[in-house]
Amino acid sequence: MRSSDEAFLQFLCETIHPIIRTEDQDVETLVKLYNKHLAPDGWEVVPKTYISGKPIFAARHRLVGGSPAIGTMKSIAASLDVNYITQQITRMEASVESDPELAIGTAKEFVETVCKTILREYGESISNNVDMPQLVKKVREKLDLLPDDIPEKAKGADTIKRVLSNLGAVAQGLAELRGLYGTGHGKDANVKGLHARHARLAVGAASALGVFLFETYKVRKGSM
Repeated sequence: MRSSDEAFLQFLCETIHPIIRTEDQDVETLVKLYNKHLAPDGWEVVPKTYISGKPIFAARHRLVGGSPAIGTMKSIAASLDVNYITQQITRMEASVESDPELAIGTAKEFVETVCKTILREYGESISNNVDMPQLVKKVREKLDLLPDDIPEKAKGADTIKRVLSNLGAVAQGLAELRGLYGTGHGKDANVKGLHARHARLAVGAASALGVFLFETYKVRKGSM
């Protein structure tokens, strides 16, 4: 990207900085307008961090073909007023192309946060040394998602059992990816990292799992 393009994108972000633009509705209107015109060139402005609850924007390449689950997860996080989850989603999206290791590490942390949030909502205490597969298992138990709970006579029972059993495999895979290639662990100086496509896989899997768990939690909560 040319320096003039960088300056222009930075200028757009400055015009919607919370110090410059104080009205949320004005910021939302401008963001939609900017992104409409930036989209043909493959760019968009998105929240990168927050100050006093207000977003600070940065430019990034658009996530072409991104996981639909990410958008759903944003809506769920907003409805539950879970700002930290929203920040994790933003971090994953922003780093998929530029920093795959960060995206993979954040994907793992994102699933941990989702699980801990759900367990906290149920009043469950969580030990700091519980790993992610164990966290997912605890959430499955709390949400009554154990494969054994599905009656054999149910239509498609075998398929449903297999899909639910794979929840643990997804969690384990993300934990291993994070340990091998993601942020949070020191690695050999000569180790080669993964590419953006691998980060998209991790982010997509984490988002899909998070959406499923949170949507199930909302259904269970509504039936209480």
